[in-house]
Amino acid sequence: MPRSRSQARRDAHTAATRAEIIEAAAVLMRERGYVGTSIAAIADRGGVAVQTIYNTIGSKAEILAAVLAAADHRTGPGRAVHELVSRLTEAASGSAAFGLLALWLADGNQRAAPIRRVLTEAAGIDPEIRELERSSAARSLHACSEAVEALRSRFGLRAGLSDHEAAASIWALAHPQAFQTLVVDLGWSGETYTEWLRSGLAGVLSPERLPAR
Repeated sequence: MPRSRSQARRDAHTAATRAEIIEAAAVLMRERGYVGTSIAAIADRGGVAVQTIYNTIGSKAEILAAVLAAADHRTGPGRAVHELVSRLTEAASGSAAFGLLALWLADGNQRAAPIRRVLTEAAGIDPEIRELERSSAARSLHACSEAVEALRSRFGLRAGLSDHEAAASIWALAHPQAFQTLVVDLGWSGETYTEWLRSGLAGVLSPERLPAR
């Protein structure tokens, strides 16, 4: 049965309210951390009642899950994977393909770094968030698997390297914690990190020695 106009308006209002709550939570958690952000503060910033948050999303852990899902949709490993795969298969050379993959991974880490720090903090104190962190890692690994399929079909991979091993290699090299340590803590530039990532990917995955850029 088609939805009535009034139901459509209610659904749109609910979606808008949910988006406002998620954005408010994301801003506060980036500023104050997971522990330092209360549901009351989220409600205040989002301009809604506390009960509205519980009714619309749920507990603080569920709010963080929603924040992470929104961040992954915009910047995470699931973002436009089909577009990445298309670009990898159309790359002129293996070196160019590894450069494209490194740029994609580096950009995702750069954009998602603030909320990833919140997730790591929360996972240390909340078992529910630890499970969320594991689920996020699984999604990242799946995205890496799709990249591996594209690379193998177009350029081949190092002899003896299975798809599972190749995906795990990409995932490990581009892990958010490595980005945090190298770029945020040690002050590497984005360009240096991206080139390190490209070189590492090529060294582990390439069936032949690729020329340096």
